[in-house]
Amino acid sequence: MASVVPKVRTREGGSAVPLDDTDRQLLNLLQGRFALEPRPFARVAELAEIGEGEVLARTQRLLDDRIIRQVTPIFDTRVLGYSSMLVAAKVDAENPHRAAKVINSHPGVSHNYLRDHEFNMWFTVATEPDSRLGLQGTLEVLQRLTGAESVRQLPTLKLFKIRMDLEMEGDTKALASAGVAEDPKEPEAIEVSDMDLAVIRALQGDMPVVSEPYAPAAAEIGVSVAELLDHLESMRERKALRRVAAILFHRRAGFSANGMGVWKIPEERIMDLAPQMAAFRGISHCYQRPTYEDWPYSVFTMAHGRSKEECDAILDSIADFSAIHERRTLYSSTEFKKTRLLYFTDAHKEWEAQYA
Repeated sequence: MASVVPKVRTREGGSAVPLDDTDRQLLNLLQGRFALEPRPFARVAELAEIGEGEVLARTQRLLDDRIIRQVTPIFDTRVLGYSSMLVAAKVDAENPHRAAKVINSHPGVSHNYLRDHEFNMWFTVATEPDSRLGLQGTLEVLQRLTGAESVRQLPTLKLFKIRMDLEMEGDTKALASAGVAEDPKEPEAIEVSDMDLAVIRALQGDMPVVSEPYAPAAAEIGVSVAELLDHLESMRERKALRRVAAILFHRRAGFSANGMGVWKIPEERIMDLAPQMAAFRGISHCYQRPTYEDWPYSVFTMAHGRSKEECDAILDSIADFSAIHERRTLYSSTEFKKTRLLYFTDAHKEWEAQYA
């Protein structure tokens, strides 16, 4: 079935902003090479072959111009003991904003999009380790409050890739090219220590654009910067911390389209094909998810491009490579919410106290 060409909602300040070559190089480095060391901007400057002062000034300008959303640690939700899943809901197509407002009120909802499908609202939701409602109870409350006609639960069965780097310097051919396939990731929850909690609470959110950005968090916790960095390295080794990186505003950075390519793949071929699909550079997320009688698509690949045509090119390259042609591409027409989760706050308990 052919996908409908979406009408993308325009928002004030939402269009792409011109960037020079140094900006694009800097954005790539900030997304992928921000180090766990006292002066990470100096390391970026060394790699970019410019001065640290220029890196700091450009980074601040890119934040002020809303190209960069934030520079922040990226923690692993499941390793921290949270339960999470992707959800597809069938809400009132005439007034989806009412349902979106309800869904967005949950502090564990990080992404929420209107997509061109009968199940028109797609969101990710996470609940804390000690949640009274849990995922199932939370979804029951959300379905009741939104009046959703139907809800499809799409938890991760296998994780093949989760890394959202926008390739600022590559062209369509680069985005549609394959990298090295990796084994699926099997994150397991760890026992979160008091120091883990202190580090997460002090460091999550926006990091300052200063020469020593880890110093304020270290001072808040009452440890040296070296001790904080050692603990962050420990959290990375235990898979609780994925990395520290710049998160971009997609549209402002020039990536105006995202297409969720969903694939009908024979069960016996998933473990062979999905890691190779995930390796394509224009794919940020790749998962195996459950199928239903009316939803036969088991592998999800999220493509990001500067246009719908570029997303199509990425997914078409995957189809040519894999010889799998039973797919749908769901494009987002409205972004209702996109944020990073804040962990171990009071917001979850307050929401459950209000709505449970």
